[in-house]
Parts: sequence; structure tokens; C-alpha cells
Amino acid sequence: MAIHGHVAKTLKYILDPDKTEKLLYTSSINCMTEADLAYTQMKAVYEQYTRRSYDAPQSKSGKSPVKAIHYIISFADSENVTPELAHKIAKALVRKNFGDDAQAVIATHTNTEHMHCHILVNLYSISGQRFYDNKKSLRIVRENTNGVCRAFGVTPALNFENKGRSIGYYEWTCRKNGVSWKEHIRKAIDSLIPAVSSLDDLLAELERHGYSIKRDQHIYIKAPGQQRSVSLWKLGEDYTEETLNARILWRMVGGGNDIEHFANTAIERAYISVIGEVRILASEKRKIPRRANLNVPYDVNNDLDIYRLSAQLTVINRDKIMSIEDLKYRIDKQGAECITLQEQLSQMLLEQEQVQELIRQSEFYFTNADRNDLPDEDNNRLEIYKSSMQANDIHSPDDINTWRDRNSKLQSDIMALKNTLTEKKNKIAMYTDIRDTYYEISRGDYISKIVEEEKLRREQERKKKSQEAKKKKGSR
Repeated sequence: MAIHGHVAKTLKYILDPDKTEKLLYTSSINCMTEADLAYTQMKAVYEQYTRRSYDAPQSKSGKSPVKAIHYIISFADSENVTPELAHKIAKALVRKNFGDDAQAVIATHTNTEHMHCHILVNLYSISGQRFYDNKKSLRIVRENTNGVCRAFGVTPALNFENKGRSIGYYEWTCRKNGVSWKEHIRKAIDSLIPAVSSLDDLLAELERHGYSIKRDQHIYIKAPGQQRSVSLWKLGEDYTEETLNARILWRMVGGGNDIEHFANTAIERAYISVIGEVRILASEKRKIPRRANLNVPYDVNNDLDIYRLSAQLTVINRDKIMSIEDLKYRIDKQGAECITLQEQLSQMLLEQEQVQELIRQSEFYFTNADRNDLPDEDNNRLEIYKSSMQANDIHSPDDINTWRDRNSKLQSDIMALKNTLTEKKNKIAMYTDIRDTYYEISRGDYISKIVEEEKLRREQERKKKSQEAKKKKGSR
């Protein structure tokens, strides 16, 4: 939306504390994250390059000049985008679309049912570059938005893809060597699993490596240069969603036959019994052969389902889980602690961003304040940065050290908090998986589900072979 009238009103709306959780999810580039000060700094740049008044009201004739451009990015509920992620995407988008010289205010609103971000960009950058609001510029913004969203693991709602590009080196190499796309995708997944903590993290990492991800009834993956997507389940039993979730979640937990039991509880007895039944099914080849370790051939001792059950029993004993009620209590407690830690982390990240921007502006100011050969755009920066420094009581280069120390302390605290949060989230995932598995075991569904899966797999294989035989017969 092109802003022809009062930019100040838009800034106050965007930076409303009630909409941004008390300005927690707000950021700015080359101006302060405060409505009145941001307006003053944008006004100075606009009037420098246009010789028009930033305060002028909108003309009733409808021919008023554009002063700023207002973008809104909305995220579908199905994407489950958190305020932190939405804000991160919006900031990355501003840098990608408008560069480091732009003056922009970014705010993520959390007061509505759907997550959305507001971006207000001054019409002119500090260096005097003018931004345009037309169909072509909007198309470019949308294309960049898609790219940024994919990089963060979010499926874009609009699709503007380049067509007719020449074949890439990656695809050329694959075709030359006769290596299947499926094998390339399998190897990529295998290489990334040790470094991720969830299936969503894995998909996000794949997208950062150039793979395209589509979520529908199944998850579809397309390698760079590949023409058609392939669903996870077509990669084999070791790569279905269920298998990948288990491989990621339980890879660091030991499990096996030599488990030290701490008590003769109902939940422990149920697990021991079902592990024995699954081992029998595996030895009789009556269950789907999923490997726990992909580097060795499949056998009973390398069965993912057996390993997963044994790993869950290990956690039950290690954490002394007495009952399903005890387990549910722990899930709720860990969840509440995660919410508190996430709020603390968000506050720290916001403060760190503001501190780092203030340091950057201050260093630029003291490096260039006494120079007489600066271009107009850098003189503009000096005036804007000076007002930021005055607002934060920075009067000399030595004053920056206090902020540098604060940034180092924040970085250390953020890393420690992220590690704690990851540990708690992993524990919740483990406890939740144990809870759901125990419910299946106690209802008698677990074994029957495994047996039915194998029956279905064999039936699908039989149909596939029958169809292939008919095709061969028809081609003769």
C-alpha cells in the first residue's frame, strides 16, 4: 500500500504496544524503533531528496506523492508460524528487497487469529535510492518473499517461479552419472539428520540447501534441478515421516536388551511384553523392515521399531516414570517451562538486536564524524545515527564499550538459554511419543497396527508387480 498522507499515523498503528506484545516483536533499519523518532528520521531523508514536505496532508485530488510503502505479510494457520519466526522472515525480507540503506520499521502483530507482519519502508533510502510501488515491484517482492519463506521452512501461499532456465550443473552431473534423484535425496537426508532436532528442522535444512518442500497429504521433496517432486514414502521405509521422526527423536538414546529396571510398574511391564512380541514378528518377517542403523543390513537387532521401544523403556527407567499420570504431569510441567524460557529468549533476542544496531551506528559515527569528504548519503547517516546515540547516552567512543560488553553477555546468555530450551523441547517430544505409544499398547493397537502395515505393504508390492507384468506383456 502506497502511503500518500500521514506516515506518522501508520507508524503509530504499526508500533502499537498492544499489537506487538509491548513492542517485543518490533525492529528497524536506519531509524529508531519508536514511532515519533522514526518519523523524524524518515522525514529528514525524504525531504533531503524530494524537497517536499513529509508533513503535507494527502491531496483531495488524489495526486499526492508517495511518501512510504506499507507491506503486510500474512501466514496461514496451517504453517504454525511463531511470532519469532514471522519476525525473522520479515527482517530478512526487508534486507533482501531493499538493502542495508533502506529506512524501514518492522512489526509483527500477534493480536489477531492469524500471524502477520507490517513493514513500512521510507520512499527513499539513505543513499537516495527511490523505491517504487507498482505491479512489477510487487511481483519482485512476492518472489523474494517466497524465497525467504522457503529458506525458513515455510511454504509460500503464492508461487512465482522462474521458467525456462537452462539445466544446472547439479542436474547435469546427475544425468551424466546416471544417479537417481531418490538416492541424492536419501543421502542429503542422512547427512542432515545428525544435526537436526525435529522433522521440521530437517525440512528447513533441506530447503536451505536448495531442495523444494511441499506439504500436502504427504511431504514431497524436489532436489535442485529435479523436474518432479517425490514423496517421502517413495524413498523407502527408512524415509517415511514416521520413520524419520523416530530416527531423529531417538537417535541419541541408548536402548537394548540389557536395561536396568527400577520398578515393576504397569507401564514398564507393558513395554517389556510388546518388545518381545515385536522381536518375534521381526524374526518371522511379519513386520515392515525398518533399519535403526542405515549403515548395516537389516536384522532383528537392527529393527527401528524394536530400537524405538527399547529407547523409550530406557527413558522410562532413566527418568523413573512411575505411571501414565506421572508422565502427563511431566509433559505439562516441561511445556510450561518452555513457554517461560521462550519468552525470556524473545526478550533477549530483541535487546541484542537493538544493542548491535546501536553499536553499528555509533562505530560509523565516530569513524566518520570529522571527515569533510563524505557523500551526501553518509552525511545523512551521521545525522540519523547521532540522534540514536543521544537517545542512548553515547557521547564518546569509550561509551560504546559498555554496549559491546552488554552484547557479549547477551550472546552468552542466549546460547545457554537456547540449549536449555532445546533440551526441554526434546524431552517433551520424547515424553509425548512414550505417552502415545503406551496408549496404543494398552489398547492392544500397537501390534495389530504393525501387522496390518506389513499386509498393506505386501499387497501394494503385489499390485505393482502385476501392473509391471501387464505393461511388459502389452509392449510385446
